[in-house]
Amino acid sequence: MKFSLMFPMGAVKHYPTWIGDSSLGEVARFVEDAGFGAFAMSEHPYPDRQWLGNGGHHAFDPFVSLSIAAEATTRLRVMTYVMVAGYRSPYVGAKAAASLDLLSGGRLTLGMAAGYLKTEFEALGADFTRRGKLMDEAIAAMRATWVGEEHDGPEFGRSGHIALPLPAQPGGPPIWIGGNSKAAQRRVVEVADGWMPMAQSATVAAITKSPPLEDIGVLAQMIASQNERRAAAGKAAADVSFVPFEKGLLTTGDAAPFCAAVAPRLDEYAEAGVTWINLEPASRSIDDFKRDVEMLSARLINK
Repeated sequence: MKFSLMFPMGAVKHYPTWIGDSSLGEVARFVEDAGFGAFAMSEHPYPDRQWLGNGGHHAFDPFVSLSIAAEATTRLRVMTYVMVAGYRSPYVGAKAAASLDLLSGGRLTLGMAAGYLKTEFEALGADFTRRGKLMDEAIAAMRATWVGEEHDGPEFGRSGHIALPLPAQPGGPPIWIGGNSKAAQRRVVEVADGWMPMAQSATVAAITKSPPLEDIGVLAQMIASQNERRAAAGKAAADVSFVPFEKGLLTTGDAAPFCAAVAPRLDEYAEAGVTWINLEPASRSIDDFKRDVEMLSARLINK
């Protein structure tokens, strides 16, 4: 099992104060040296104030920020967690992903999701109602673009176009699908390489309109079902990236209680089929961040 680190989303709002005399490149190098396998960024280009006031967060542009992280490191994978498919043309998305993948030496993992924040879709002029259907075709259009072919489809089909350069990874970066919905689970089987299910209570599930996920037993059942369907389709088991159920213990700004709770359960997560654990410290400054990352590394990764 490998570990990825999500840049603290709470740091974006106060980034100049948070980062001090350091830089995002130095942050990425520190994460790499600590033994993490990937560095992740979320995406919210234009969220509404009400959502932000009720637990929402700002985010850097994932492709800009992950490019800086990739340039500063040598082996660390860079990951969108997640890129919302409907927020941009699939050809603009394919170009950004191919560029980052090539320039990073083939280190991009493209986490994608249909999205759920209707107000943000509306602010961006994106189609919220048909977001799932459009995502399915967007993935097909992106995959065609990454091998130098044209896509033939009702929404994004175009002829006489090509986008170069191609990604470093043959066929393009691996696509991991975020979300718990039936549609997300179908995409994991049919068109993706990995899955990013979300631990969520019934209350949160009502907001995201996807199934709740509240314990490791249910998670194991869901992963097993996905991999059985993939095997029937002649595909290997999916990579599964998961934010631990104990994530709430990290919001205190002290990583110690979280480490104490998660360390004994790592084998359970692995047995459930989780291949990547994603961690997001709630560090309130760059100095706190370094202490948190050192603790996460010592007690979870290099224990």
